[in-house]
Formats: sequence, structure tokens, C-alpha cells
Amino acid sequence: MKKYDFSLLIKLVIGIIAGILIGLFAPEFILRIVATFEGLFSNYLNFVVPLIIVAFVIPGIADLGGGAQKVLGFSVFMSYFSTVLWGFLAYFASLAIIPSMFKGVAQAAVGESAAAVAPYFTIEMPPLLNITSAIILAFIIGIGISVTKAKTIREVSLDLNNIVSMILDKTIIPLLPYFIASIFAQLAYSGSIGEILKVYGMAMLFVIIFQIIANLLEFVVAYAYAKPEVSFGTLLRNTIPAWLTGLGTQSSAATIPVTMQTAENNHVSKDVRDFFIPLSGTIHFPGSSIAITIFSMAVIYMNNMTISFGSIAAFILLMGVTMVAAPGIPGGAIMAAIGLLQVHFGFNDAQVALMIALYLAQDSFGTAASVAGNSALVLIIDKNAQTHAEKA
Repeated sequence: MKKYDFSLLIKLVIGIIAGILIGLFAPEFILRIVATFEGLFSNYLNFVVPLIIVAFVIPGIADLGGGAQKVLGFSVFMSYFSTVLWGFLAYFASLAIIPSMFKGVAQAAVGESAAAVAPYFTIEMPPLLNITSAIILAFIIGIGISVTKAKTIREVSLDLNNIVSMILDKTIIPLLPYFIASIFAQLAYSGSIGEILKVYGMAMLFVIIFQIIANLLEFVVAYAYAKPEVSFGTLLRNTIPAWLTGLGTQSSAATIPVTMQTAENNHVSKDVRDFFIPLSGTIHFPGSSIAITIFSMAVIYMNNMTISFGSIAAFILLMGVTMVAAPGIPGGAIMAAIGLLQVHFGFNDAQVALMIALYLAQDSFGTAASVAGNSALVLIIDKNAQTHAEKA
């Protein structure tokens, strides 16, 4: 994902603390001002989300048109398959672990406090497209550009990408800490903030542990399939620098040079690593898929919501598509997934804000997990390319 510095995370932490203090000690008229801001920003965010999907997914898909077709097709398939697979595995792990992890914790609906504090006014901002329409439109146009090489439309999509990036950088991202603060102020006012912090702290730990386990399993599969020239322990040691770089930069793109060196040390062929590592930095995000899925299940459980498996499956499958947008958005995949959370799970504004805060808090580990996943997946891509070359 696009790099953002740690000052955003610091501002979010300050926003959470300030929001809690406001909710606990501020008079009601201050809370009403906070609720008014929360409603306005939430409506604005909902208006921008479909534009985010269209502006980032179109050029992302269009750029997949180059390269050797067989290797490209297999690379895109494996990247999408991996992202979706870990989403489903995270879902099933959540079903097994979250109820026992949260045993004895009172279930509390996030967002009920919004009704207790009425805003002074609201302004409706209906989005131009619903989320499903935005995804379908972006996918059709992106594939069309890739196939027809339509230069004019591609240039328009890139210009739209730049415009939406500016909107995010100048409005959404700077106001996120205040939005998070407004939500936590209302949660504190409702008296449920203590349980919420305790529960989602445990969910955070669950996510990080699961991401590390996922990386280990990815290397086990890659080692068994590719049978590389180096030992399994060497594979893991060679990946540590890339993992640490992802942890420190929160940027998949920034780790590309280090991941390229990792692939070279693991004896991946130059053509494959030069092709796949930059590509995987834009389409392969298992760490994000794991985090969003587990946090979603935690919110669903704590709010005593009933979500069908069909809705879960549709969410994970579509989330894999929207991950194409993640590299261009500060805050990564969660920004592209907001609409899906609302459509498939019915998350309210407070639940969406909580998801954003949780995701950003673990973003370093999620990026590191995705980067390590790239180092494992490139071994499989290289072995597949060698197999096709031998048959040719």
C-alpha cells in the first residue's frame, strides 16, 4: 500500500484518547457538536468510497495487461487465490476462536450511543454509485482497457486516480483522527468504552499471531511445491529483512528492492522476480485480508449480529478484487473495503470507524505479512514458469 508516516497512527491514538475524555467529561452540547461532525464526515466518506473504487481499481486492472501471458495469468490467479484463501481461513479461525476468546465478555452493540446524542443538523450526500455497481464498472472498464489498449480512457482513469488521491490526501486522511475521536467520544458517553477496548485489544493480538502463522504455512507450501535450492530455514532467514522493512515502512512498494534481493538469495530466476515482485506489491495482500476478516468477525460477534455464510463469502471474494486499489490509498485495503462492510454486513458509522482504527493500528504487521507472502509466492510462480519452459 502507499506509504504513510507514523504521524497518522500517532494522531489516531491521540484522537481516541481525546474522544474518550470528551465522552466522559464534556457537556452534552459538546457531544452534539461531535455527533454533527461525525454525521457530516460519515456521509462525505460514503459519497467518496465508490469514487475510490472506480479511480483505483480501473488503472490497477488495466496495468495487468503486459508481460508473458501464461506467467501473468498464473501470477494474478495465485495472488487473488491467496488473498481470498486467507480471508476464508481467517473467517473459519474466527468462528472457532473468537467465541472462546470473548467468553465472559458482555456483548455490546457499537453505535447505539449515536442515537443518545442527536446532531444539530445533517446533510444528505447520496453516492453516485452503489458499491456493487462501482466494482462491476471498474472491473469492466479495467479489463476493457487491458484488452483494447484504449489509451485515451486509460489516461482519463489515471487523471481520475490523481484527483481522488488528492481528495484523500487533503480531506479524508487529515480528518480521520477527528472522525475516530468523534466515534470514541460517543462510545465513552454510552459507558461501553472499557469493554470495547478490552475486547478489540484481544482481537488485535489474534490478528498478529494469525498473520505470523499464515506466513509460516505459506513457506511450508512453497517449499514443498518448488523444492528450492536452499533449505527451509534459509528461506525464512532470507525473508526477515523484507519482513522488517514492511513492518517499518508500512509500504509494500517500499519493500520491493528488499524483496527482490530476498528472491535472488532464494535462487528465484531473474525474469520471474523482476516481473512478479513489483506486480505482487500491488495485487497480493493476504495480511490485509486476514486483518479485515478477523476484525469484522469480532465486530459481528460483539454486536450479536447474524450474517449468512453467503454474505461472508461474497464479502471476501469482492474484497480480493478491491485489494487492487489498496496500493494507492493511504490506510490501504480498509478504505477500499468500507463499502463492502456496509453492504454485506450492515456496519454502521461507528463500526466502520472502529474497523478503520483497528486496521491502521495493525497496518505495520499486515504489510509485513503481505511482503513475506510475496517472498513465498514467488517461489511457486518460478517453479510454474520453469515447468512451462521445460514443456515448451
